[in-house]
Order: sequence, then structure tokens, then C-alpha cells
Amino acid sequence: MEIKYNFKTVEENKYDYWLKNDLFKSGKDKRKDAFAIVIPPPNVTGNLHIGHAWNTTIQDIIIRYKKLNGYDVLWLPGMDHAGIATQAKVDKKLKEMGINPRELSREKWLEYAWDWKKEYSENIHRQWAKMGLALDYSKERFTLDEGLSNAVKKVFVDLYNKGLIYQGYRIINWDPYAMTALSNEEVIYKDVKGAFYHLKYYIEGTDKYLDVATTRPETLFGDTAVAVNPDDDRYKELIGKKVILPIVNRLIPIIGDEHADPEFGTGCVKITPAHDPNDYEVGLRHNLEQIICMNPDATMNEKCGKYQGLSREECREALLEDLQNDKLLISVEEITHNVGHSERSGVMVEPYLSKQWFVKMRPLADRVLDNQKNKNTKVNFVPRRFEKIMNHWMEITYDWCISRQLWWGHRIPAWYKDGEVYVGVDAPKEDGWVQDSDVLDTWFSSALWPFSTLGWPENTEDIKRYFPNSVLVTGYDIIPFWVNRMTFQSLEFTGQRPFKDCLIHGLIRDKQGRKMSKSLGNGVDPIEVINNYGADSLRLFLTTNSAPGMDLRYDEDKVKSSWNFINKIWNASRFVLMNCEGLTNLTFDNLLDRDKWILTKYNETIKAVSKYMERYEFHNAYAVLYKFIWEEFCDWYIELAKINPTETTKSVLIKVLTGIVKMLHPFIPFVTEEIYQNLPFKEAISIMESSYPNFNKKEIFDISLFDAVLDDIVKIRNFKAENNITNSDEVRVVKTTDEALYKGMLRFKNISDEDKEGLVYESNLSKLVFYVEVKQEDESAKQKEIEFLENSIKRRQSLLANEGYIKKAPINIVEAERNKLAEELEKLTKLRG
Repeated sequence: MEIKYNFKTVEENKYDYWLKNDLFKSGKDKRKDAFAIVIPPPNVTGNLHIGHAWNTTIQDIIIRYKKLNGYDVLWLPGMDHAGIATQAKVDKKLKEMGINPRELSREKWLEYAWDWKKEYSENIHRQWAKMGLALDYSKERFTLDEGLSNAVKKVFVDLYNKGLIYQGYRIINWDPYAMTALSNEEVIYKDVKGAFYHLKYYIEGTDKYLDVATTRPETLFGDTAVAVNPDDDRYKELIGKKVILPIVNRLIPIIGDEHADPEFGTGCVKITPAHDPNDYEVGLRHNLEQIICMNPDATMNEKCGKYQGLSREECREALLEDLQNDKLLISVEEITHNVGHSERSGVMVEPYLSKQWFVKMRPLADRVLDNQKNKNTKVNFVPRRFEKIMNHWMEITYDWCISRQLWWGHRIPAWYKDGEVYVGVDAPKEDGWVQDSDVLDTWFSSALWPFSTLGWPENTEDIKRYFPNSVLVTGYDIIPFWVNRMTFQSLEFTGQRPFKDCLIHGLIRDKQGRKMSKSLGNGVDPIEVINNYGADSLRLFLTTNSAPGMDLRYDEDKVKSSWNFINKIWNASRFVLMNCEGLTNLTFDNLLDRDKWILTKYNETIKAVSKYMERYEFHNAYAVLYKFIWEEFCDWYIELAKINPTETTKSVLIKVLTGIVKMLHPFIPFVTEEIYQNLPFKEAISIMESSYPNFNKKEIFDISLFDAVLDDIVKIRNFKAENNITNSDEVRVVKTTDEALYKGMLRFKNISDEDKEGLVYESNLSKLVFYVEVKQEDESAKQKEIEFLENSIKRRQSLLANEGYIKKAPINIVEAERNKLAEELEKLTKLRG
């Protein structure tokens, strides 16, 4: 009788059991080398999302698989302070409490921030436990803890002393809501509706004007020139003359610069050095004044006259009305263009001239590019195509703006006094020095994560044993933010790559392929899924429905399918345990053909699964396991084992079930631990301390004849179905290779010795005669079956005609589809007669 799997009972208290027995701690098992992963740290801004659940489950699979294989595994947990995002969350909470965050002292505000961190880090711990993550909590780190803070300060000071960190005025991305600088990677570009506004810039002393088109008329208060191309015959005679800046009535020069493209627009470009990165470079070439016309909150400043205090949007509207009234607005050309927005706050980014701290990237990037040419020291991307993203970023890189105008983060270790700057790990001893109020970009500390978490800059035992890390698991969207920076910082400060492999996964999308977002309301709470279906069901879905580097579509029906598969294993294990009670020892003498068959299939499965697990191809590993467990073990061997069971067959049942739960353990740790705890002859207190099954070539037998017997049984079943033969109908067994096996698997209830005419099934292995009463064929039932087969055939033909499916799907799954298609075509032909 099938017993429904109750995941709540099974998953309850397992995590506490693992923790109590120190099963997650590194340094315990040294049968093989060390294997280390440092978790991509979630930020302390709130609950874990479904993408983090996917990422951490992949890591947990790797850790548990390696642990079963005897490696000294370290999976180091930690969290990220997430400067901008956390500060925004804390500020919001304070406002809800009726407190103005900016009226607090820095020290008082930080007290609230640390309270927030404590609350949400405890929440993350609970969610990690629900997911079943095998993390070594004795090694846990936080990007703002004392050790990591010391590492950050040392890196900053060393890079500064090498001339690789500098302070200066540059055009940066400015978030006017968060009131901080951003790196280019923190800017998301969106298509928005806008316009080219064609304005009249009158040439001094004439009634002629230049037609200057701009998408941002509100920045004209910062214009210090109009550029034309020096080879543009229309304007080259005007170079050196001046134009009157509309509304402002200030004279600005006409300059010749290649930045002006004669083929684009009118060929005349307004130059605003303090509010556009290209204009900034033009301004440096021509020694132009840099006029900032906005405040840090993106309102217009004192340079804007009557428009002062207006937001940039309000200013544009009022300015365009005045330009129209003064007949200075020629035309408005509507367009859709790409505009940068802050990744964190969502507001439009303002290019802004500001004094900031920068990392000089060219020498650091070149070292990465050189290292990637060495196959023995490079970071190996899986899939390999993602290495191109790193290399391209390193080739086109620009200096990295690392200062942020926040309170939550690593404060920049620079002090000022009387125009002097002091940079050091420790504060100056003399009085009068004032520390820089800015903090470092969160990614600056995250870039040190692989080695700072292990105790660097000290040469600790953990550094010696677990660095470089073995693998990093992350999404392709995070390569520029994090992977690249970890790589150049690691090479610079340790002389080694941060990790040997970098396993890339995609993004989780909804069932329609849309990116999950609050606005669409299509997000998925992993804890809610766990409460409904169990952690094992979620884990199995997340890690077996997508190949490395590919996006994953969340589909609740597939989570249910995962639950059904676990239920199948649960019932199979109950059958084995119930029917093997009283077995005093395992014996493998006198193996029957069925035992040799399943042992051969079992060892072939071990070999294939191990190969795919080593390649991080978990979807393929699962496909092999699924076929073996469902079709060969459950549908065949368990049924075969019911026929005259022997001590040897019972031993084989226990051996194979034990191997199955070990191979499944990395995917579904809770239910496999439960089954393992109930197995006889187990080798350890927990499945986590057992050994992964090894391929045994001595258990590979010639099973071709037995395969043929099973195929013959399938054909007989089809013959019975096609001829409406029931198990109660009489049958005479003329010949078989194993009469008991045929009778048991075909469930004959009425064996006859009478030799008379009947329906004959005959193959080279068997001959059966069925004595069946002539039944009136149900034409409607027959027609329904024909229609079902036609639809199924059409679906399979369409699937197999899809080149994308053929390339991406596991070979064994594709082959199974082809075989089923052939079977259905043959059956349809017979039904049509």
C-alpha cells in the first residue's frame, strides 16, 4: 500500500541533529584534499529570495557530494553589509518611527543599523536552516566584522601607496535619492521616452544661430562651449567665434573637436563638462570651465537663476516654456533612448562632477588578462563561454569609483589637516586630523571575500589549507560586479586566483519567462514553497531543471513533480525495509539473473552520475538517477524481487537502496537522512559521514539476455492491452526462459494446461496462448485511444524537431523520447488496422 510522504515530519529536527553532531564542520575528514567554497554573501536587507535559494542549493549539492567522497570540505557562511540598500532600509524604518535619520549623529544612526543587521542576520540563519545548508557556522564572517575591516584598510593603504588608489575630480554616476556616487556596474539602463530639443544658440554679433539639439535642456546652465567637428565644412569657419547661451545670455566659445559627429543630428553639440562624461573629456582638452548647475539632490542650484530650487524635471518644463516664448525653441523631436537608473533606488542617475576616490584599473586588469592565458593558474568558467565576459570587461575597463557618501560601510582610512592628506591603517596620533566621512563601495570589501574570510592578511592555517577556494557559484549577472573584482584583488594581494572554478547559473524567471519583480507581482518566496512542499522538493526542482549558465523558469507544477518523485522513493524504501526485516547479514552469493541485472544497472548509474557531478551537470546526473530509480529499480527490480525472494535478493535490495539514497543525498538531504537512519548495516551515525558509492567493475555482468526477457514482457503486456486480455483470462504457457518470472511479472491468475485454439503471442523467448472470450470492441474507447496517440505523437515529433531541445536536453532523455515515439507510432498503426 502506498503511504503518502509527510515532508513536515521528515524535515523536522534534521538540521538540529546535523548541527548537534558537528556534521558541517571542516577539518574532520582528511581522506582526501581540502575542498572549499565561500558562500556568495546575502545582504542584510531582508528575506532571502528564490534566486539565493537556487544559488545556495547548488553549493550545498557540491559540498555534500564532496563530503561523501571523503574531502575535507569547508563551506564558509557569511553576509554582506550592502551599503546603499541597507542604509535605505534603515532610513525608511527610522522615518516610520518618526525619526529623521539625518538629524541623528553618525554614531547614533549606526546603533540602529547594527540592530537591523542583528535582526535580519538571525532571519537569514533560520532560512538557511530551512533550506538544509551544510554551512560551517564556526567560520561565519560579516563584511563589517573586525577582521575583514582590517583587511579592507590594509588593501586600501597598500593600493594607495602603490599609486593605484587616488583622489580626484571626475564625472561619476550620482544617485540623487541615495545622495551617493555609484560605480558604472550599479547603473541599469532603461528605454524611456524623451526628445531631442532643438535650440537656437545665436552667433555673437549676428542674427544667425546654430541649431543645437539636446535631450537635457535643463543642463544648459552648465554649458561652457558648443563643439563642431573641425572637418565639417558647414562650421569650421566659425571655430573661435562665440555664441550666446539661451536664457542665460552668457557668451561661450565655438570649439573644434572630433567628439562632434558631422553625420549625427545637426553636427553641433553643447558641451557641459560637469554633467556629461564625454563633455568632461572635451572640457579637459580645451581647458573649459566646469560649471555644476545642480545640487546633490538633483534640484537646480544658484547658477540657474529663477529656476533655482526646482527639480530637474520641473526646471525642464519651465525652461522649455520660456524658450518657446523667447522663440529659442526650434522643434521637439520625440525619441526613445537609453537612460541610466540607480540599481538600488531606481531613480535616474545624474552624471555629476565630484571629488571621489578611484582605483586605477589598467595595471590590475592587465594582470588578470595575462593570468587567464595560463591554463594552470586561470579561473576556469563553467560554462567556458562566460570567460569572455570577464576578459572583455578587463579589456575595456575604466577607473573604479570606490567612495560612497554613506554612513553604513567601511570608512575610508584617510584623514585631513591643513590641506594635507594622511592615509593609513591606523589614525594619526596627532590632534586635529579629521577622517574622511565617506565609506567604500560595498564591492570593495566583497572583492576580498575569498581570502579575507580565511584570516588574511595573516598567513593562517585556513589560508594555507583552503585558499584558493575550489569553486565559486554565482549568476552571470554578477560577473562584472564581483567575480572580476575578486580576481584582480586576489592576484594583486595573494599572487593566486581566488578560486579554481567559477560555476555560472542563470536568472530565475516566472513561468512565462519574465524577470521576477515587485511591479509584476511574480516573485516567489522560497520559505512559502518549503512550507507547502518541503525543502527537498524545492531543492530538487531548482537544481535539476536547468543546465549551467541557463535561466530557470519557476513552475509550481514541476515542484509538485519533484514531490511525487520523493514520494516514490519514500514508498520504495518502505517496501525494501519491510521486506528485509530479519536479515542478519548481507550476502551476495548465488546471484540470480535479476540481481546481476540490477547490480549492472546500478554500477552503470554510479559511473554516469559521478561523471556528471564532477562536471557540475546536476540536471544530467539527476536524469540518470531518475531513470534508474523510477524505471529500473522501482518498476522492475522491486517487482522482480517479489517473486520467490532470496536472502541474496534482499541483500541486493538493501545495497542498491543504500547507494540510491547516498547519490540522492546532495539533492534531497532531509528525506535521504531519514531513510538512511532506518537502514540496516549503515556505516555511520549520519549519511553525511558515509561514503559515496564506488563503481565496481566486478558487478558488471552480461545482461543482454535478461534485457531481452524484460523487453519481451513489455511486448506481452502490449499484446494483452491491444487484445483486451485481462489477468483473469485463461493462458497456457507453452515456453519461457523463466516460467515463474513470466507468471509473476504478467500477473497471470488463470493458468491452463489445455491445448486449444486461442490468441497466440510468440517470440524467440516465449510462447503464450490466451483463451479469451470474444468481446464486442468498444469503438468509442478505441477512437479515444487513437486520438490520444495522435496528440502524443504530434507533441513528441514537434519536440524532437526543436534543435534547441536536442542540443540542451540530456542524451538519454532525447533517446527515450525517440523510443517512445517509435512505440506510439507502431501502436497507432495496429489500432488503425
